[in-house]
Formats: sequence, C-alpha cells, structure tokens
Amino acid sequence: MFRGVIHCHSTYSDGEFTLRELRERFTAEGLDFVCMTDHAEHFDEASLRAYVEECEALSDARFRFVAGLEYNCERRMHVLGYGVTKLAGTTDPQAVIRHIDAEGGVSVIAHPMDSMFEWIETFETLPRGVEAWNTKYDGRYAPRPATFRLIQRLRERRPDLLAFYGTDLHWRKQYRRLVFNVNCKEPTREHMIDAMKRGDFAGVKDKLELPSHGRLPEELLARFGTMSARYNRVQKLFKRAKRMSGSFGKSLPAPIKAQLRRLFS
Repeated sequence: MFRGVIHCHSTYSDGEFTLRELRERFTAEGLDFVCMTDHAEHFDEASLRAYVEECEALSDARFRFVAGLEYNCERRMHVLGYGVTKLAGTTDPQAVIRHIDAEGGVSVIAHPMDSMFEWIETFETLPRGVEAWNTKYDGRYAPRPATFRLIQRLRERRPDLLAFYGTDLHWRKQYRRLVFNVNCKEPTREHMIDAMKRGDFAGVKDKLELPSHGRLPEELLARFGTMSARYNRVQKLFKRAKRMSGSFGKSLPAPIKAQLRRLFS
C-alpha cells in the first residue's frame, strides 16, 4: 500500500509550490507519491515538455510524481486527467473524457457543482470517476452527501465508475490531510493508473477510510450533511463580510486573509 496525494497544482499553473518543494514537503510527511494535475490551459508544448521532464527527474525509489492535467471545460466544469499529459484541443467535457481514456489515463470530474449534477446525468460518455471529496472545494470537515448519491446513480449506468478523494492543493498553508492510499506493486504511472481503474484505492482522513465505490452508510452521510451545512454557513458569512469590507473601500489585512483561507479551505 502506498500513501500519497492526488489532484495537486504547482507553479507550472496556479499553485504556490514548485515541484521540488512538493517533493520535500510530502516526503517529510511520510508520503510516497503525488498525482499532479496542473491546469492544461497554462501550457504550451515547451512548458508541457518541461513539466513532464521535471516530474520524471524528481521521481525515484523514495518518491514518485505522476504527471497529469486538469482540463477547463464548458460551463466551468473541470475534468482531471490522471496520468495524461497531452492537451485535448476541446472544451467539450465528454470529448475531454474520451481524450483522457484514449491516452490511457483516468478521467475524473473534479468538484462538480450541485447545479451540474442533472447535466452530468445526461452524458452519454461518463468518466471513470467523480471527485466525491475535494477538501479545497468542500472543506476539510466533510464532503457533500449529494455527490456520493450522484455517484451511485451514475454507477447504475457504469458500474466501474468510482469515487475519488482529492486535495486540490494550491496554497502553502492549505489543508492536506486527506490521503489517497493505493494498493499496487510500486507507485509508477502504469501501476498507479491500473490500480485507479480497478478501484484498488481508498481515501483516508485521520481514522476515516472512504471506499472507491463510494457507498457509505446513511448515518455517515447524514453526519457529513450536518457538517457540510455548517461549513457552508460559515463560508457564506465570511464572503459576505469580505464583500462588505470591499464596499467600504477596505480590504482584509493579509495575515487575516491567510488565516481564513487556511481555516476554510
């Protein structure tokens, strides 16, 4: 079993960490790998080649980078391409999913907004997975129960569709204790991608283990719902205060912004 983080961004797109800093930080935390998903629209051919080469150069028997991309699609939908480093040339999410699958990667719809659920259910081409918990989007305390229910409805059409658990790491002080455990021979791209496709993984936060099939007891979903609603109420208050401070020509001091971002991301 290898422990790592998935859905991660670096200075190649909009992250604050360099790849070398990510390696240093994660190895210090006892992790074995990171699956990178820098934003595709930040790359041209030269920078994409440099990104892939640096991921490979910083990988060894102690720690492994698996390079991938996050594709920005229509209606603000984002699709993760784990293990894929080729630009798609389209913003149609179903075409992007087919592109990722054709490249041998794992296609995952990232942090889908609630308003997207009905649209996703109309897709003829479904992804290999949906991000059930994104600790940047959903917060560190609990995921949205509705996302797990969406996954189960989609699994009626595609039984091998899986629930993924991503950190969506951008910032230095961002919460990153949601770990992705993968059962494979070694954390190379090939072994990792194969394990993801067969669902041989779990999301782990403290003592809570979340399965790849995404089927959770109703009592746990209810607890998640309560915690998620509380988090959303606090976030709305924070955003309202931020708007009000802006309307008076003031902005929150940088240290307070950094602390709030750490608490609510």
